[in-house]
Amino acid sequence: MRKRTRGHDLAGLRRLNTTVVLRALHRRSPQTLAELAAGTALSRPTVEAALEDLTAQGWVTEAAAGERARGRPARRFRFRAEAGYVLGADIGLHKMVLLLADLGGTVLAHERADIDPAMGGGPRLALLQRSMEAFLAAHGARRDAVLARCVGVPGVVDTGGHVTSVVVPEWSGVDLGRHLADGEPGHTLVENDVNLAVLAERWQGAATLAGDVVCVLTGHRVSCALAIGGRLHRGGRGGAGELGLLPLLGLNTAQDALAWPGPRRPGESEVAALARAADAADPRALAATADFADRLTPGIAALALAVDPELIVLTGGATPLGSHLVPLLEERLRPLTLHLPRVALSTLGERGVALGAVRKALDHVEEELLADPAD
Repeated sequence: MRKRTRGHDLAGLRRLNTTVVLRALHRRSPQTLAELAAGTALSRPTVEAALEDLTAQGWVTEAAAGERARGRPARRFRFRAEAGYVLGADIGLHKMVLLLADLGGTVLAHERADIDPAMGGGPRLALLQRSMEAFLAAHGARRDAVLARCVGVPGVVDTGGHVTSVVVPEWSGVDLGRHLADGEPGHTLVENDVNLAVLAERWQGAATLAGDVVCVLTGHRVSCALAIGGRLHRGGRGGAGELGLLPLLGLNTAQDALAWPGPRRPGESEVAALARAADAADPRALAATADFADRLTPGIAALALAVDPELIVLTGGATPLGSHLVPLLEERLRPLTLHLPRVALSTLGERGVALGAVRKALDHVEEELLADPAD
């Protein structure tokens, strides 16, 4: 095997040092030259050379003057979160949510649209593609500036990107990422929606301080996901937590309890009307909520016994019932579990899955952008 020349070794070392500095600024910005040198254990000239490269590439810029050193302002540098974007999408049976965020995770734009639940898999996919392109164009995000896109779908996604979905059967066996790709391989990611929901809860929601978490997506269907040791647990083929597929546990029919024949205000969802009636102590609404809790309990108890989580987070369309549902679930879970986990309600609303998609897209960008050249 031919040895690399000294020039190649030096170029590789320079790339490695540049990556180390970029990673440090991405974790904390702004920083001075002295702070970067101390934090990376690199020499000041090496840090200066790396900053020069990163500034030329558009990833770093000099921040406003900060503290003074020997009477002169200390130069500070920051990671340019505005240097690119990521797109997070949630396409379910009844709605689509799109989020545009910068590389620091700040959401810059949000769009929601209702979807006809009878729409087929092909038209639904075409609608998503058109909507993403129009959304990006409307907010001035150039195609080449969107560094990653992630789409949450109602179905199991295996390691190869193929979907198994009972909600949109036409998507089963399809590599949706390839169909949605915008010309760059690996640029568009596809993930199970409740897996993304648990990422969002760990990032900005009710589970930021919890390591072992069960996330229960409730509404028109019920699905579960797990975080273990602070990390999403997908299982060997992406099916971890999919207890809704086991009829004996009843999660596959739990949503039937949410059917509400009572009056609804203009634009009000069925669950919101049910929650309003429950708040008014309507006996029928309270009975329906109790029925829903009864149907959820066996599946959640099974996960609680298997994982022994610190926290169970309820998210999705049934969260308006949360003030009634949480105490009912705690009451029913107590005799069925060795240690009753804390039950919390998500505060992320209908953006939870799309926000998790933003997080997964950011993780992908970080892996690519901050990859160690020595690997």
